[in-house]
Amino acid sequence: MDGSDIYKASSSLRTSSGHIKSLRAASTSVWRNSGMDVFSKSSREENDEEALKWAAIEKLPTFDRLKKGLLFGSTGASNEVNVDDLGMEERKRLLDRLVNSADEDNEKFLLRLRNRIDRVGIDLPTIEVKFEHLSVEADVNTGSRALPSFINFYLDIVEGFLNFFHLLPNRKNHITILDDVSGIVKPGRMTLLLGPPSSGKTTLLLALAGNLAKELEVSGKVSYNGHEFHEFVPMRTSAYISQNDVHIGEMTVRETLAFSGRFQGVGSRYEMLVELSRREKNANIKPDPDLDIYMKAAASKGQEASVVTDYTLKILGLDVCADTLVGDRMIRGISGGQKKRVTTGEMIVGPSKVLLMDEISTGLDSSTTFQIVNSLKQYVHILEGTALISLLQPAPETYALFDEIILLSDGKIVYEGPRENVLEFFESMGFKCPERKNVADFLQEVTSKKDQKQYWMTREEPYRFVTAKEFAKAYESFHIGRRLANELATAYDKSKSHPAALTTEKYGLNTKELLKACFDREILLMKRNSFVYIFKLFQLTTMALVTMTVFLRTKMHRSGIEDGGLYVGALFFGVTMVMFNGMAEIPMTIAKLPVFYKQRDFFFYPTWVYALPTWFVKIPVSFLEAGIWTILTYYVIGFDPNIWRFLKHYLLLVIINQMSSALFRFIGAAGRNMIVANTFGSFSLLLLFALGGFVLNREDVKKWWIWGYWSSPMMYAMNGIVVNEYLGHKFKKPFLDTTLGKILVTSRGLFAETYWYWIAIAALLGFTLIYNLCYALSLGFLNKFEKAQSNAPGEEEDVEISSTTKEENVNKKRGMILPFEPHSITFDNIKYSVDMPQEMKEQGVTNERLLLLKNLSGSFRPGVLTALMGVSGAGKTTLMDVLAGRKTGGIIEGDIRISGYPKKQETFARISGYCEQNDIHSPHVTVYESLIYSAWLRLPADVNTDARKMFVNEVMELVELNPVRNALVGLPGVNGLSTEQRKRLTIAVELVANPSIIFMDEPTSGLDARAAAIVMRTVRNTVDTGRTVVCTIHQPSIDIFEAFDELFLMKRGGQEIYVGPVGRQSCDLIKYFQDIEGVSKITNGYNPATWMLEVTTSSQELAMGVDFTEIYKNSELYARNKALIADLSQPRPGSSDLHFSTQYSRSFFTQCQACLWKQRTSYWRNSPYTAVRFAFTTFIGLFFGSIFWDLGGKRKSVKDLGNSMGGLYTSVLFLGIQNASAVQPVVDIERTVFYRERASGMYSALPYAFAQMLVEIPYIFSQTVVYGLIVYAMIGFDWTAVKFFWFLYFMFTCLLFMTFYGMMTVAITPNADIAAISAAAFYGLWNLFSGFIIPRPKIPIWWRWYYWGNPLAWSLYGVIVSQYGDFDDVLTSGETVKGYLRRYFGFKHDFLGTLAGVHVGLVVLFAVIFAYCIKTFNFQKR
Repeated sequence: MDGSDIYKASSSLRTSSGHIKSLRAASTSVWRNSGMDVFSKSSREENDEEALKWAAIEKLPTFDRLKKGLLFGSTGASNEVNVDDLGMEERKRLLDRLVNSADEDNEKFLLRLRNRIDRVGIDLPTIEVKFEHLSVEADVNTGSRALPSFINFYLDIVEGFLNFFHLLPNRKNHITILDDVSGIVKPGRMTLLLGPPSSGKTTLLLALAGNLAKELEVSGKVSYNGHEFHEFVPMRTSAYISQNDVHIGEMTVRETLAFSGRFQGVGSRYEMLVELSRREKNANIKPDPDLDIYMKAAASKGQEASVVTDYTLKILGLDVCADTLVGDRMIRGISGGQKKRVTTGEMIVGPSKVLLMDEISTGLDSSTTFQIVNSLKQYVHILEGTALISLLQPAPETYALFDEIILLSDGKIVYEGPRENVLEFFESMGFKCPERKNVADFLQEVTSKKDQKQYWMTREEPYRFVTAKEFAKAYESFHIGRRLANELATAYDKSKSHPAALTTEKYGLNTKELLKACFDREILLMKRNSFVYIFKLFQLTTMALVTMTVFLRTKMHRSGIEDGGLYVGALFFGVTMVMFNGMAEIPMTIAKLPVFYKQRDFFFYPTWVYALPTWFVKIPVSFLEAGIWTILTYYVIGFDPNIWRFLKHYLLLVIINQMSSALFRFIGAAGRNMIVANTFGSFSLLLLFALGGFVLNREDVKKWWIWGYWSSPMMYAMNGIVVNEYLGHKFKKPFLDTTLGKILVTSRGLFAETYWYWIAIAALLGFTLIYNLCYALSLGFLNKFEKAQSNAPGEEEDVEISSTTKEENVNKKRGMILPFEPHSITFDNIKYSVDMPQEMKEQGVTNERLLLLKNLSGSFRPGVLTALMGVSGAGKTTLMDVLAGRKTGGIIEGDIRISGYPKKQETFARISGYCEQNDIHSPHVTVYESLIYSAWLRLPADVNTDARKMFVNEVMELVELNPVRNALVGLPGVNGLSTEQRKRLTIAVELVANPSIIFMDEPTSGLDARAAAIVMRTVRNTVDTGRTVVCTIHQPSIDIFEAFDELFLMKRGGQEIYVGPVGRQSCDLIKYFQDIEGVSKITNGYNPATWMLEVTTSSQELAMGVDFTEIYKNSELYARNKALIADLSQPRPGSSDLHFSTQYSRSFFTQCQACLWKQRTSYWRNSPYTAVRFAFTTFIGLFFGSIFWDLGGKRKSVKDLGNSMGGLYTSVLFLGIQNASAVQPVVDIERTVFYRERASGMYSALPYAFAQMLVEIPYIFSQTVVYGLIVYAMIGFDWTAVKFFWFLYFMFTCLLFMTFYGMMTVAITPNADIAAISAAAFYGLWNLFSGFIIPRPKIPIWWRWYYWGNPLAWSLYGVIVSQYGDFDDVLTSGETVKGYLRRYFGFKHDFLGTLAGVHVGLVVLFAVIFAYCIKTFNFQKR
């Protein structure tokens, strides 16, 4: 919430027009209201000068008066300032005076605001949100049809088509998300929304915000102050804060909030201020100058940086990282918890009066959550806001801040009412909350089938499961429920609704201001992304230098058709280069889409306001790019030296660049997904290319495609640029009745008239406008590409187990039937250091190395569960990475032993498991498959298949993953498993390896209480089987904390302050700290984990003048630990060091088999990749076939040969490049998983690389066969078996090595984006040297080597020579076909054997490089 909200109020919105005569203040005392002194911090003795300055401001007309205020400088004297011109420093000083520390001063500040408003009797607008009989339903696929696959992809398309025409019954399952819920969210009351995962919390919040997905069926009604959604703009009246953090990574935290605040405007703050200032003036009240400036500044629209932004940053504790980039997977930015707060800040910085917050505490520690919720509470109570907040795991102190509770379960509201009565309701139902139990956790567990029984308190009656429906029914007759029913029955009196409460304006600013803000943001992003533009310019410059040396004027003659024709090649290449350079627009457009959709749906700005700047800001880039190309190549290639022709050439290239940028922006916005957009991007380029008049002559375009020829922007571009050159004076030489220039233009099927240049310019400008319009339309009407796929779990079987079998189960230790050897791990005086970061060196730090861990010692033993705790940045994860051997850099000193023997990473990886904090899994396999795969590779070979499957089933039972057994894992935050299911999968994947020692990094972060309890139960079960388990843990609840046996507590700087037992109800830990002098005692029922972190902060150390590390090192506990370490560091008699005969648990062949099995499954289900690629190939085949219909058999003239060779050239070039770019994102995602799996010792790099390459072969083979059959038949090449198989062979090997080339670029670079850029750098060169644009004999001798080093040139050579190289037909020019190919292109038929060999060589070359790079390069820095 933010102070900005504060003024949103006015009772009589009268703007005083005209100049009200300023009433001279009679006496100062009237200005001071006695109550105000308490709050007025800046109240210092009034001096006359100040009074005069204030009087001068009072005399100003209203508009000016609301822009001026008195600001105290650092010296103390006040100056008159314009609130729009407050500088960064001035705003900071002002805020420091108003809210010095967010914890203590925020409430005082809000009370002062409220006081100022109350003093003149202004009412604040309030909103009551009411929902009645709200139901939300959806249709979902279940079972195997819900899983995507190569086949399902096509079935879905057919089914969707048939459903559209109602030819097929709907076979989807109908599920209810919210089931007839009613309730009221009142202003001035903090309402907490609780419920287990998938109980419908997010759906309820979205329904109240009026932002539900269109596919859902909604019934019932939602009203604000009695008004329904069509009477006002709900998205601007309420702020919905999503649980997904979607931000532009290149902007800083402050910029993100500032732009958001600008777009949302100031609501009714300005009107309220007008009224407030009018009433104060009449009553002769002088407001507090600081407060006055703050309110005036907060009410002025469209400021680039406002006090409200600074206030919000302060309240959310983001002022420390205000100028840090938000960051994304490419850019290092703020932490996850800070991102979460930015998501909150981005919405509350606006003037919305209703806050609907969805799980705002994920990834935050409990003290930060408490502080944020407390600030919200002050805002809601003092300024009468309306807030409904859903939290995952609220700590008791946070839970106590709320007034009302809404408890959801299975789409039903189980309880809604005051917090005080909630336990009373459940006790009336027979369920009691235990003493040391967090109430919020109890509420989430009491409705769940697995946890309900433990809370049953009436021992005389037998327990039976009470469903959510039964609770909801009972609630209706409970006294709170009856009271709510009465309130719902009485309608809200609309006349009581404050006129300023509901927002009726669609946008927060006028169009001019919105445009200005969007332009500012676009320019800022362009500066931040300057690397992309610089890189593109660099690429263009390089290509221009190559081009001008290839087409050097000394080698270019104008003697006849063949030589003159080379100029067309040079021009064509220039046009394609400038066009292709726009392709970078696709990823840049797609990257910003998620943020755009979010802001568009909340009415930050209309679509066109966003679209215009993205277009206009790029115009100078076009001028620059075209300029570099023209200046470098024009005169060197030897085009017409006339200056006007030079400028016309330049202008045309500028417009071509604009046109292509617009086209690619449109494709990005319409595709919305990298893979789809790339596919369509290639396809549209292909259309332009094939019908652009260079590859295929106009006279040979089939009549059914001629419209395509006329609508291809490339045709106009080619015609314009060719006419500009060939009608110039250099080509004036007479030739066959006309000039050589005209003959050359017409022989290409182009138009040899001067006015065609202007037609081209006009047409290209038209295309630019059309594409930009389409871009704006697709932004406006399309939504996110991937719907979050929820897993409707298979119904759990309700099998009543008789009590006897239950007893047996308990006695038989749960899970883990395979034998293992328990191991302890000890470490003594561990130090870990890294190179001193550059930023710290710049601040004057002289040390070469930075110590992250300082002399840590400890031991972890079998059957003991140890917690690694400490504040953020204490080095918990670092210590764990060091012990687990996961660090890739830095220097480790000290002694680590496993059961007394020095640790060796190779053997250690075999007996240990590591659950990372980020749950990284292959997205396209199911939960069960992930586990089978992990077990297959990590259990020793002597465990047979059946035992392995039994073991996996036991682990799934233990980790409670059976309900989602066949669910697809999916990508985090996009589709597939929920966070908590993913977390349990991470643990299960390690457990099936049957390790002796398990490390877990934050196993409970991001989970609600119930999920955390399930995960901890899993961990506890694991320890009880006699394993050694260590967890880092952030902010545990009492239950979770007391599940641990021992604690390893660290403080900032990587030092230990307590290593020892926790004790029953944490007694040992509490005793140790309370015995230290000056440590405050723990209050009853307070969480020991929270208390312990609070009393050991560095500020406490300073206050008490002690060093907790020193105290620990001098304690008896430390001596005991040292003795234990010494004892465990001696090997047990009769034991031997860990030894395995092989490095991996399975043979090389089994590793290959397992990797191939997983890749095959992944590929089969990855329909956006495999199915789309297959469909695309078929489509392109038909497209080519119909364009080049029956041209293959024509061998009469050079032109005929040129046409069919054009067809072969485009298919090789396009399909190859398409395959290379499509495979990149797929390999990139799998590579992250590979890093984790290789570190776990599952396999070596070669089987992985082998499987990744082998799995492509069947797909590429089917792709080639389908394409080959279609194209070969339709173009009508010579139907002999030999020629057909040569064609298939060259196409297959070409596609294969291009796909491997794509994989190789990913293996060499850190991520898919850089891979795409670096791969694309070569496509242009390969195109130029493929032997089509300029034949090999014409290439200058100094570039000819590159022709032989160009993979695509070999393919083109192979395809053409195998088709035409042996024909002896005589052409119109008198040569034979064979002779012409040999003379003009240098193609010999007897070279086929070598060509075939080189193709195999290329496939092997790229495959070997890929495997080598995957093996040696590790881009994951730890």
